[in-house]
Amino acid sequence: MFPRAGNGNGATRRAALLAAVVVATVRPGGAAFAADKGETVDYNRQIQPILADRCFTCHGPDAAKRQADLRLDVPNEAAKKVLAPGKSSESELVRRISSNDPDERMPPPDSKKPPLTAEQIQEIRRWIDQGAKHEIHWAYVRPTRPAAPAAGEPAWQINRIDGFIAQGHARHGLKPAAEADRRTLLRRLSFDLIGLPPTPAEIAAFLADPSPDAYEKQVDRLLASPHYGERMAVYWLDLVRYGDTCGYHSDNHRDVWMFRDWVIDAFNRNLPFDRFTIEQLAGDLLPNAGREQKIASGYNRLLMTTEEGGAQPKEYEAKFAADRVRNTAAAWLGVTMGCAQCHDHKYDPFTMRDFYSLAAFFADVKELAVGRQVQTPMPTPEQAARLKQFDDQIAKAPQDQKEKLEKLKQEREAFEKTIPTTLITEAVPPRVVRILPRGNWLDESGEVVSPAIPASLGKLETGGRRANRLDLAQWFVSADNPLVARVFVNRLWKQFFGQGIVKTLDDCGTQGSPPTHPELLDWLAVEFRESGWDIKRLVRLMVTSRTYRQSSEGSQDSRERDPANLWLARQGRFRLDAEFVRDNALAISGLLSRKIGGPSVKPYQPAGYWSFLNFPPRDYVEDVGENQYRRGLYTYWQRTFLHPSLLAFDASTREECVAERARSNTPLQSLVLLNDPTYVEAARSLAQRMVREGGKSLPDRLRLGFELAVGREPRPAEAGLLADLYEKHHKHYASDEKAARALIEVGQSKPPADIAPAELAACTSVARVILNLHETITRN
Repeated sequence: MFPRAGNGNGATRRAALLAAVVVATVRPGGAAFAADKGETVDYNRQIQPILADRCFTCHGPDAAKRQADLRLDVPNEAAKKVLAPGKSSESELVRRISSNDPDERMPPPDSKKPPLTAEQIQEIRRWIDQGAKHEIHWAYVRPTRPAAPAAGEPAWQINRIDGFIAQGHARHGLKPAAEADRRTLLRRLSFDLIGLPPTPAEIAAFLADPSPDAYEKQVDRLLASPHYGERMAVYWLDLVRYGDTCGYHSDNHRDVWMFRDWVIDAFNRNLPFDRFTIEQLAGDLLPNAGREQKIASGYNRLLMTTEEGGAQPKEYEAKFAADRVRNTAAAWLGVTMGCAQCHDHKYDPFTMRDFYSLAAFFADVKELAVGRQVQTPMPTPEQAARLKQFDDQIAKAPQDQKEKLEKLKQEREAFEKTIPTTLITEAVPPRVVRILPRGNWLDESGEVVSPAIPASLGKLETGGRRANRLDLAQWFVSADNPLVARVFVNRLWKQFFGQGIVKTLDDCGTQGSPPTHPELLDWLAVEFRESGWDIKRLVRLMVTSRTYRQSSEGSQDSRERDPANLWLARQGRFRLDAEFVRDNALAISGLLSRKIGGPSVKPYQPAGYWSFLNFPPRDYVEDVGENQYRRGLYTYWQRTFLHPSLLAFDASTREECVAERARSNTPLQSLVLLNDPTYVEAARSLAQRMVREGGKSLPDRLRLGFELAVGREPRPAEAGLLADLYEKHHKHYASDEKAARALIEVGQSKPPADIAPAELAACTSVARVILNLHETITRN
């Protein structure tokens, strides 16, 4: 039992008191799992979040920091004495969390944590009375296929997803929202699958299609679009921290856009996720690895590097190793391992040995610790054939014809310079990897480790040989891995519903939120794996569900009962991500280039923004022609000075893995939409469409502009406001042609000579307002 506060010295008393931090508070989201008093308490959903949040720091996996020799993350004799399983009335833990004495109360006052509520204390009592049973954290147990639930109205359910969601509705007294109207459905689906708005013609075709599978035909059309890969790539590029610059010090340029294009292509051709994983982590180690596998292996080179002359190579070797562990753990496993660089994880079962053993998998990656990384030419098959042709001609050329020989060599050299280069992975004899005490790269006293997966998750069987990256990748996508399938489907769920089944996309560990629908998560994970890791099949399953098709309005009752929409009695509503805000405006205006792939581009950017980039100083040269109107994911990703319009809408700098972007709402965003040259030019181009395609009357023109932007016709009040705005601005610009031209001449494209400046400027003013509407940049 805990020693009494009045006994022993102060250190002993404090150590004893610390043990009772166990149940200081419930994590956000934990209340979602509150059980009826007669139900069995679920440790993983109701108790462990409390323990992890308030207790594991001092009484968890980290042996070096453990207090009072008490560990509460696993069952043991010391914990039993504190808990008194089956007898909460005799529990020292309950006595301490219920005490009003500040010297005895847990959590202690100086912890700055509030006392437990009566409800929280009662929950702990129930758990103890039921035996205080521990369970392995849900995420570290292999998912199994749960039985299909029998709940809700069968007629409402389209596929298995709906059955699990209906079960939640029934438990919480909720009724699902009606299906969204067809215009909203197609707009939602188009943004979700290709990141672009539907055209008026596509909307009209869907509205006119009477077939029972009209919606499914739209799903299949969009999944087959080459722009689907662009949409899907954005979130993966955030995870693997793709950027066009090296990040550290001078943040200089490097060519890695071929990796970005490989990701787009992989999603478009529906490369199975197991292969998608293996080619990135170990494409170079595959038998007969080809060009595509080598480009994919560039994943291992995406981390930030330095070219600083005074940097210490050993320090950066340690940085690179730690970065790779953090990134692979976050991107594929959905867990945090960064703290295990210096000490055993305080909350999850990952040790320092686990951390450095994972780092050892990447010890064979050829790279410079300090300096400009060597880039490798990656010719296309056609370019490779042309090089061979040159080589054959040079080999056959008579040696006495020096002039002809020299000319061939010069032509070959000139052609070779046109071949793009990228960073790929080449395996070399692995470097020695040691455990670094406290993460100190100067301390070489630590034990040498070999590649191994975290001990708590199993053991790799390699027949005695040293494990390599290919072994790691294959374990990631094996049935033995409890995390990878769950993590991927959870993040995909977030893309289509606004939040994950596990809300914390970057942490499925004990500090993360528990799943709202654990059976659904496991069913999806098993279904995904057993389908052959078919991503498009998984996407189709989600977006054809009745749950996905609901209106985002919902009922007043559902909003009051479930304000956070945890139980999905309505669809989510959220602002488009930064790249798609840009894409949407360019698509609406007709300026968008739909070209896929190629080197990154440089759209308009405020003058002087790069003035602080030194070593060497550099100028930002805006692209001209088609490249000025490319999609947002092709924007040059300067990590330390990311394009300001992307930053304004919360794009990631990609210095670290980002599983979920922030989604802010700031005045700066409105100013970007009103004044950034990209959006001013887009507004003028939209105005041109209104004049040329909208007919002769002002109402018809305004109707077209509005429908292009939001996918529906304006209501009478909206049309009236836009007409008043047009008249006001037309009057202004008719009396000030210079101001009209200043507005319509923004951007590289030229305004048409056959539309009067005042008319075009007034329509541009209206279009600027339309592009700034909440509804324009929102996916409903």
